[in-house]
Order: sequence, then C-alpha cells, then structure tokens
Amino acid sequence: MGLRDVVERTPGLRTLLDRAYRLYGRRVEVHLANTPHHIGVILDGNRRWAKATGGTTAYGHQRGADKISEFLGWCAETDVRVVTLWMLSTDNLARPAEELVPLLGIIEDAVQGLVDAGRWKVHPVGALDLLPARTTELLKQAEQDTAHIDGLTVNVAIGYGGRQEIADAVRSLLQEHADRGTSIEELAEILDVEHIAEHLYTKGQPDPDLVIRTSGEQRLSGFLLWQSAHSEFYFCEAYWPAFRKVDFLRALRDYQLRNRRMGR
Repeated sequence: MGLRDVVERTPGLRTLLDRAYRLYGRRVEVHLANTPHHIGVILDGNRRWAKATGGTTAYGHQRGADKISEFLGWCAETDVRVVTLWMLSTDNLARPAEELVPLLGIIEDAVQGLVDAGRWKVHPVGALDLLPARTTELLKQAEQDTAHIDGLTVNVAIGYGGRQEIADAVRSLLQEHADRGTSIEELAEILDVEHIAEHLYTKGQPDPDLVIRTSGEQRLSGFLLWQSAHSEFYFCEAYWPAFRKVDFLRALRDYQLRNRRMGR
C-alpha cells in the first residue's frame, strides 16, 4: 500500500494534510501570474481512487464528477478562458454495460449541473454519433441552453478520441469541398494545416496552453493530439477525485516557470 492509499484510508491524517495544503495553497496563490488561457484536463484515476478508498467504481466516477464544478471555480479565479475536460473516450465506450451505463448517467448529470449553474458555456467535443441518443440530445441541448453565457467555455469531451477527431475533420473537409465541386487534385494543391484546423471539434478556439493529467500516468492517450502540438504538460500523482486546489496551483506555477518557445 502506497502513502497516497494510507492517507485516503486514514481520515485524521487526511484532515491534517488538508489543512496543510490550504496554508500552502495561500502561499502559492500570492505568486501566480500569467496563467494559461486554455487548459485541457485528463480526468484520470476515478476507479483507482475508489478502489483505494474501498468504494465502488460508480462511487469513484461520481466523486470525479463532483470535482468538476470545484475545478472550474478555481479556473474562474484566474485568466483561464477555455477548459477542455476529457470525461469519456471512444475506448471507454467498449467497457462492460454494467459500468458504462451508470457512467453515462453520471456524465449526463454532471453536464446538466454545468447548465444549471448558469456560469459556463458548454461545448460538446467528441463523436456524438457514437453515443446513445439520450446522451447526444442532452449534450446538444446543453450547448444551446448556454450559448448566450459570457463566461468560461467548457468543452466536455465525451466519446472523444484524438485520432477520431482528425479523421472526422478530414472527412468533413472532403465533404465540404465535394459539395463545392472541388476536385481532389485542386484540394491537394491548396490543402494546409489551417484547412484541417477549421474542421476540428474545437474550431475557433485557442489551442491548449497547458494539459494536466491526474493519477500519475504520463501519456496523452490521444487527448487533443492536433491541438497540443505546442502545449505544456503537467502530470500530477493525485487521482482526479483527490485533486486539490494546491495541485492546481502547482500546475499553474510550473507552467509559469517554463520557457515556452512554441517550436521555435
């Protein structure tokens, strides 16, 4: 059993550490500046957190969903303008029905909670045609209901895969030019990266400055493959349900200290 597991299983120790984190967080917060405008987050570790704390998988997913509004509140205190939350991958859709069905329900409730909060502009990011009709309809409605909000844009990546996004972008691009009567030869002559970027799920948005992944895993797993070409990455040991404001502040501080050369 690791130290993190011991802390999660010992309420008294967890309370003591929470107090220490709050004190430390206030110190870190004073020195923050130049925060990223777009943050992508891979919400990883819900199941492992549940296992470490003796809870069910569904409980872990629920606690992960509960963390979202708290995290967005932290972002709203900074200059962050766009947040992309990877909530369900295309690979996740292959999970057993006994896990996937409750998970989709939790995700639907989380998205509806964002709508009900009246603070965030919700934008679905993913292959909606791969999702159940109920989930797809809810996501489309959430976008409509929050389109007027002048606040933080929250991309909810559900049924999302980076390769799928690029394939969909190319397919959309080809269809658009086919409708115009453009030949393949003509398209090949003019095609550049901007043409594809205009057909991504996040078209019109800035690319992520910072990508955070929780749970200690150090890979993107296909998250925002195209958009993250010049992103900074921050890998945090904490499982997503246990992600604290101090962890967020550390990520921002780490980002601030880096020399971003944007490929130059």
